[in-house]
Amino acid sequence: MEAFILITMDNIIREGNPTLRARAKTITFPMNKEQKELASSMMEFLENSQDPEIAKKYKLRAGVGLAAPQVDVSLRMTAVLVPNENDEPIFKNVLVNPTILSESVQMAALSEGEGCLSVDREVSGYVPRHDRITLRWYDLEGNKHIEKLRDYVAIVCQHEIDHLNGILFYDHINKENPFETDPSTILIG
Repeated sequence: MEAFILITMDNIIREGNPTLRARAKTITFPMNKEQKELASSMMEFLENSQDPEIAKKYKLRAGVGLAAPQVDVSLRMTAVLVPNENDEPIFKNVLVNPTILSESVQMAALSEGEGCLSVDREVSGYVPRHDRITLRWYDLEGNKHIEKLRDYVAIVCQHEIDHLNGILFYDHINKENPFETDPSTILIG
């Protein structure tokens, strides 16, 4: 499918925009043409943002996830592209109406902290998330998928699902002590 919209950083809304704090609407199937084109454009943005030459040309910040609310469309859809050293990505999907079915007691956080394409400032601190999740989502044709995810991919998906619920990553950071975690929390990276 050909995407008609080239998403750049100018299309990504920033913190303060009310769409980022709203609960996104559930998508009904079959998806319409505009929704499918948006899905394709969101994935294309992630691919472009991870290509150093294209990213430089269009001044893109590298991203591994982009949720529809971040382009000011309040729908429960997010693109996720977690790269690998070789050509095959670790995880590459557009998640429609994603739901976390179960989550581990074990928590994890990225040692470098998290960032967000909708947040232009650096926010330091650990973002505690579940180390393992079971995720259900639908593809663009309405087919249901259930997959167990762990570590970095699980963290990325939780970050993106937060966007669909009006939550930003720094909402999870301990305000009094940003680098305090439970001793059993796994630091990744």
